[in-house]
Amino acid sequence: MADADDIAARPSIRQRFGRVGGRLRPGVQGFWSWWTGALLSWLPLRAREVLGLVEQRLLLRREGDGLAVILERGGQPRALGHLPWPASPPDEDLLGRVLRPQAAELPRWLLLPVSAGLRRRMALPAAAADRLREVLGFEIDRQTPFAATEVCFDARLLGRRDDGQLDVELVVVPRAALDAALAALGPLADGLAGADLDDGRGETLGINLLPEARRHRRADPWQRWNLALAVVAVIAAAAGLWQILENRRAAAEVFAQASQPRIEQARAVSAQRQQLDDLIEGMRYLEDMRAARPTMVELLDELSRRLPDNTYLEKLAIENERLLLIGLSNEASALIKQLEDSQLWRSPALTGALQPDPRSRRDRFTLTAEVAVAAPPAAPARDAAAADTGGADAQRDR
Repeated sequence: MADADDIAARPSIRQRFGRVGGRLRPGVQGFWSWWTGALLSWLPLRAREVLGLVEQRLLLRREGDGLAVILERGGQPRALGHLPWPASPPDEDLLGRVLRPQAAELPRWLLLPVSAGLRRRMALPAAAADRLREVLGFEIDRQTPFAATEVCFDARLLGRRDDGQLDVELVVVPRAALDAALAALGPLADGLAGADLDDGRGETLGINLLPEARRHRRADPWQRWNLALAVVAVIAAAAGLWQILENRRAAAEVFAQASQPRIEQARAVSAQRQQLDDLIEGMRYLEDMRAARPTMVELLDELSRRLPDNTYLEKLAIENERLLLIGLSNEASALIKQLEDSQLWRSPALTGALQPDPRSRRDRFTLTAEVAVAAPPAAPARDAAAADTGGADAQRDR
């Protein structure tokens, strides 16, 4: 018996809508199922087969005195052969000997004729999509002549109507008819993964009428390998990310070490520039203070012009902004009036009492005044320049 050749992929009802709604089912799960199915449909059939993305199963159907074996791949059935049945003696591993290993490992399904089932189409609210089979289980007594305990049933979601309701179909098979079909398979009935119904046009409905307790689930031989490969992939990805992080850290450390001499040099230059700025600022301050005070020559010239000829000085001193005059004069009491209104000092006043000098027959006086100091010029421009210089130095340090 030959295996199936390459066949064109044609989406089945199950692939288009899924058993309980597929892409019409709301929520993230339904969107993910629809989106991944749409992406995978662009791959060639052979590529999907290699990746295990194409649904394949063996359909077993009793036809007269024989057993038809059908391969359904990508939603399209293809007859593999016809076996005499019942086999004598009953052989549970008959399919394993007549089929290729790849085909023999596929899930096995019982295919019932269209006359074995009863189908009822109806409309349901959209909220029933998540629990479609449970909702239709309550409709068996009203939609069919059987009780719910007398049948095996399943539900199909065909689409969504314009008014938002769901277009669904209830499929029931009498339990007695299903048991008879299973009994006719003999030993092969124990390895069935499900039971489907022929739609009368050579295709299947994409449902499973076999009770949950009787379904045979084949262990995937690649499951452990796939799990091990997934773990290896996760570990490799984590190791790669960790290595990238370590490489970045090492590169940052090398860059920091290479930049350290230049940073130190920039800091030294910045410190020297700050010292130079402070020195220049100090010299400018001294110049401003000197320019704001009258010079000693100016003070002497002003005093010589204002003091009378019969007055001479024994001491002339300037302490900070205080002008001190000590001397002898015949007109000591009139000196205040003569020294007023000067631009070089202000507030002249005698300190202490006048003391007569018997030798010179003059009065000894002590006179003080405040040296007139001009207001220092505003220096916002210098402060702004210093701030700009400090910001540039800080930028170089970084």
